[in-house]
Amino acid sequence: MGRSGSQDRRDVTVVDERKARRAVAAASIGNTMEWFDFGVYSYIAVVIGQVFFPAGNQVAQLLATFATFAVAFVVRPLGGFVFGPLGDRFGRQRILAITMLMMALGTFAIGVIPSYQTIGVWAPVLLLLARLVQGFSTGGEYGGATTFVAEFSPDRRRGFMSSWLEFGTLLGYSLGAAVVTVLTALLPAQDLLSWGWRIPFLAAAPLGLIGLYLRFRLEDTPAYSKHSEGEEAEQAATFATVPKVFREHRRAMLICIGLVMAFNVTNYTLTAFMPTYLSSVLGFAHTQSLVLVLVAMVVVMGAIVVLGRFSDRVGRLPIAGTGAAGLVLLSVPAFLVISMGSVPAVIGGLLVIGLMLVCFSSTMPSTLPALFPTGVRYAGVSIGYNISVAVFGGTTPLLAEALIAWTGVKSIPSALLIAAGIVGAIALYAMREPAGKRLPGSPPTAGGQQEAEERAQEND
Repeated sequence: MGRSGSQDRRDVTVVDERKARRAVAAASIGNTMEWFDFGVYSYIAVVIGQVFFPAGNQVAQLLATFATFAVAFVVRPLGGFVFGPLGDRFGRQRILAITMLMMALGTFAIGVIPSYQTIGVWAPVLLLLARLVQGFSTGGEYGGATTFVAEFSPDRRRGFMSSWLEFGTLLGYSLGAAVVTVLTALLPAQDLLSWGWRIPFLAAAPLGLIGLYLRFRLEDTPAYSKHSEGEEAEQAATFATVPKVFREHRRAMLICIGLVMAFNVTNYTLTAFMPTYLSSVLGFAHTQSLVLVLVAMVVVMGAIVVLGRFSDRVGRLPIAGTGAAGLVLLSVPAFLVISMGSVPAVIGGLLVIGLMLVCFSSTMPSTLPALFPTGVRYAGVSIGYNISVAVFGGTTPLLAEALIAWTGVKSIPSALLIAAGIVGAIALYAMREPAGKRLPGSPPTAGGQQEAEERAQEND
């Protein structure tokens, strides 16, 4: 940038459209696989409890299953602390290939663990170990994927291109849920309990191979390549990145944690908690509960990329702010409607929560990477994201189940959504609008020569 603030066209990175699309596809498949597993685990939680924990109290089994679900989130920050700095030091593409492989192995391992009846206490121990591998690898996955796509995207289309990551998230969750729903409908209960539940976990192997193939074909991002050629990269010791992030980017880290809290409490309420809530609290048949949540997810899925594109025009903050306001104002009515117990009421309430969710899922993949400069972007997003998910997201189903058991109030989980909305609104108020602007520490990016000329004339 010259003294006048204008950009030379040579300083604007022109993104290769084909490479950008390939980057989006390769990054999204990791989210798809991660959430395929979560969809399976959430939808088959009752069966998991029966397979891996002692027979007896069904509520105790369910709580143990959700606790195992939540404990994987404890190591996610550790994965962020390890993989984030590695991604900033050695490149996004290499680390994303490693996390893809570990995720696939962890999910596949769950499908081959013997039951509690076969090996006793070793069954839940091995389940816990597999979940820890999943959590550790996932700690480097989301931050890397959002960073990768954001750095490959033209500044004016970053919202649209990044939103495909979350489309992959809901697609993976919906596919996992659909597989479990079909298995539950087609298989006798005994067959589902003895071997049928293993099928979706074993499917992780081919999904992982596809993801690895796509990721190994990628180049690293233009922003990282330019940064790695500079003197900054030579001065950066890998694990010195962590204290640097907290010391020099404390405000960005707090904003990231707040935004992710709002996003993920909503996310896990709908995806991980609601299937069990409908069956265990409202008395729906298990299969019917699965179908109802799946229908709501499929209906709202298409809105993600639509809002992602719209955020490139109107900004990320108005859309995410609508989601935060909706959590505060509509969470109680949504749960009250759901608790009426009729199918139309349940679908209506789920759709309200789903629409609040897509306000975040359409904007967060492009918003979070814009909080941190290139040299610490992978680490900053990974650490902030996973601290927030570990503390607030993964514990949401457990807290919601415990609140209902403690109070007996069916709509009490709405309190978690309201709190998340308030925190999200505060975080949004504290940040600047990132839409249409270059990423901090990176040169402007454009989708073609004409756009590059326009970007060169702008004062960034």
